[in-house]
Amino acid sequence: MSHSKLRTDKTCLNCGAEITGRYCSACGQENIEPKQTVWHLIQHFFSDVTHFDGKFFVTVKDLFAKPGFLSKEYMIGRRVSYLDPIRMYIFTSAIFFLIFFSLFDVRNKHVPVKTMTEIQKDPELRELMTKAKNAADSLRILNNYNAAYSPLVKFDEDSTSGKKKEGTEVKSGKEDYQTVESYDSAQQVLPKNKRDGWIKHKIKTRAIQIVRQFNENPGGTIRELLSNFMHNFPKVLFISLPLFALVLKLLYVRRKNFYYVDHGIFTVHLYIFSFLLLLIFFGLTELSSVTHWGLISFLQFVLWVYALIYYYKAMRRFYGQSRGKTIVKYLLLFFLSFVVNVIILMLAAVYTVVES
Repeated sequence: MSHSKLRTDKTCLNCGAEITGRYCSACGQENIEPKQTVWHLIQHFFSDVTHFDGKFFVTVKDLFAKPGFLSKEYMIGRRVSYLDPIRMYIFTSAIFFLIFFSLFDVRNKHVPVKTMTEIQKDPELRELMTKAKNAADSLRILNNYNAAYSPLVKFDEDSTSGKKKEGTEVKSGKEDYQTVESYDSAQQVLPKNKRDGWIKHKIKTRAIQIVRQFNENPGGTIRELLSNFMHNFPKVLFISLPLFALVLKLLYVRRKNFYYVDHGIFTVHLYIFSFLLLLIFFGLTELSSVTHWGLISFLQFVLWVYALIYYYKAMRRFYGQSRGKTIVKYLLLFFLSFVVNVIILMLAAVYTVVES
């Protein structure tokens, strides 16, 4: 409740309804004077902040200490003492990714990739090549050596026979294309029913562009693709959330008193816990890089063990099933979630390549 002066007029400024007390019974707005002093604004600000902090710390304490408890409380209607799970998910995910992207900015990382020319000029490689007995040996040495720098580049027999190639090419059927223009020109001379569709054309065009960028700047191209993929990661998690809840719904399909929304709230709380746990893990990693304490690695190991136990206990408390059933569904949940997340990550990788 604010300490602002009440209005003498009992008509709500927000909805026009008649007010009998301090708050409008129709919309809930407080019937106070709209003109406020700076002091009132300062009081309102600190009241909101301390109110949020109080709920936040209580929510975090119960989230970590009582797996599944918050979801159970929300399900039975006891909600006012805790932060709303959706608001808390938005807040914690924003903080998590802000810190995550500041710690893992791949654009500033060195990617150990060499171009074909650099590899062939390497004295170590030249020494290895003197041991080759034939073209097949040369090809094997080249690819084994290059695997340490970039698995994306593979040499073919032209590389070992002395034939010069301008760079990696994108193949379409029997044709090789090094530029988008050559690909488009080849498409134009084909009958309309023989041309690549919009999706196939988009993918091939982007593949040609990426290959040309890679030939010119291998490390920079890989850094750019990895950075774009990582910045799509929040979208991946957001998409995986309802799918994770769907997996839970399927695992507990016979529990008629649990609706899809209940599984969704449980999933949101698990995600919030995971965000906060990873933030602690990142903090310990940074502390380890400064202090080099061996104890920190042990603490990180304890965190992972605690997380595995936590997910089990959360399922057991929230769904209230026996230990045996919970363990079976716990293992199934991990397997099915892994499959779903792999599919989502593959789709995200394709999206990153096409749209980057």
